Amino acid sequence: MDFGRKILSDANLSSWREGLRKAGKKLVVTNGCFDILHVGHISYLQHAKEQGSALLVGVTGDTNVQTLKGPGRPVNNERDRASVLAALESVDAVYVFSELDARNFLQKVQPDIYVKGGDYTIDTINQDERRLLEKMGVQIVLLPLVPGKSTSAILEKISRL
Repeated sequence: MDFGRKILSDANLSSWREGLRKAGKKLVVTNGCFDILHVGHISYLQHAKEQGSALLVGVTGDTNVQTLKGPGRPVNNERDRASVLAALESVDAVYVFSELDARNFLQKVQPDIYVKGGDYTIDTINQDERRLLEKMGVQIVLLPLVPGKSTSAILEKISRL
């Protein structure tokens, strides 16, 4: 599999999305840092894909991962994080966005369904993103959390070695 072709650029994001629309496919979108991929991510992405026809993952760019997660993050750079996600069967495409939140990305792709993991509630997801999604008529789905699986827990365990 040539997973590199699944990493979309600004130049091909709109045409990829339009192709799904023309084919009558429902687009599921999620976004996040995905710094160190673990079984919680894998389970979450598989369940996200099951919500529609195609799954697009928005990846937060490096500068903003550091802003969101703190010094020393990301562990893996944005190109590597996008490549690992693109190699997954459940992921149809990946797009790296450079803004601090996903509003511009979400506006560009106009998803049918937006998914976040169970570590969020409707009140704790980014409220600017929430308002935009609701204005666009996008269905918001919160998936169950895989208990005990997080990048922070992995990094803490590594620091104790």
